[in-house]
Amino acid sequence: MDQLKFLDFKTASLSEKTALMGRAGSSPFSSIGHSVGARFSREFSSCGGSGVFTKASYSNGSNGTYMSKRAISSVDKEKSAAENYFYQINGTGVSSSSLFSRNVKALDACDDEYGGVVVDPDRLPVNPAAFASMLRFSLSRWKMTGKKGIWLKLPLERSELVPVAVREGFQYHHAERGYVMLTYWIPEGPCMLPTNATHQVGVGGFVINDKNEVLVVQEKFYAPSFADLWKIPTGFILESEEIYTGAVREVKEETGVDTEFVEVIAFRHAHNLAFDKSDLFFVCMLKPLSAQIKVDDLEIQAAKWMPLVEFVAQPLIQEDGLFKKIIDICIARLGKHYCGLLPHQVVSKFDGRPSCLYYNVIDGQDVYCKGN
Repeated sequence: MDQLKFLDFKTASLSEKTALMGRAGSSPFSSIGHSVGARFSREFSSCGGSGVFTKASYSNGSNGTYMSKRAISSVDKEKSAAENYFYQINGTGVSSSSLFSRNVKALDACDDEYGGVVVDPDRLPVNPAAFASMLRFSLSRWKMTGKKGIWLKLPLERSELVPVAVREGFQYHHAERGYVMLTYWIPEGPCMLPTNATHQVGVGGFVINDKNEVLVVQEKFYAPSFADLWKIPTGFILESEEIYTGAVREVKEETGVDTEFVEVIAFRHAHNLAFDKSDLFFVCMLKPLSAQIKVDDLEIQAAKWMPLVEFVAQPLIQEDGLFKKIIDICIARLGKHYCGLLPHQVVSKFDGRPSCLYYNVIDGQDVYCKGN
């Protein structure tokens, strides 16, 4: 059976339907342009009170300012109820015998404020065949009404719908433990939907006590070339976790030592690492609040307080330009010949959300900090 095409029985005569059906769906994309760029924030917005969806922030295109807005929660009235439609089977003559009536309902969804649609993952049809029919119908309606990007979130328990969506032209965007997100870009030209996350963020804690000893660890799992290396505790920050709290947590988890955040000393930006993602690694100076070490048996082989001069003298530190530079910066900060970055809580008028802005301020207690 060839492709089915849709006509609105309530607004067109049979001859009009015949002419319209020759034009409808002639191109898989509409010619609607799109001049707005997009980025995602981590906040979520509900659709119709029943689903959870990612909220997007968009650039106004003129000055690079990014503004964040919530998705419209009301369901488009054009898609809220079943409507009586006629279908024509391609390859047959246009006659009354080739048309039949059928009630078709669009997928439950809400419009975002950027010309796109977010499908409600909690109100998907149970039957894959019904989902396929409703998805085709919905795409046809969204194209006719000038929609742009379509977001389709399929929960893990509805994974049987993934191949159905892919056959209709949806593409993978990202996946988490409980769902996969697929997208469909309707207008002709390049897709303007934001991409998946491009970076992972790591932290390292440089902890030095009043005896000029550095808190160091040896990991259980390492490359053979790093077998004898004592290094600072490191790890990845969690979702919705600040850099400074992540550094304190990682040190506590790996060594059992309590610390207080002092400054971000430096950060490294590298590319094409795990899963071809970019990597941001923040080196944080921390002040120890306790001394007793309790090693994390899952990740850490050993931990100890090592004299700074012994730590710096390690061949792997001396031979590696990155490691050596980081230690040089930390030592300069100890001598107050360098200023790190402190987090300052600020609220942006553009999105109304608090965030941390990292910068240095030379105050009366740090008059020797030169900041260079």
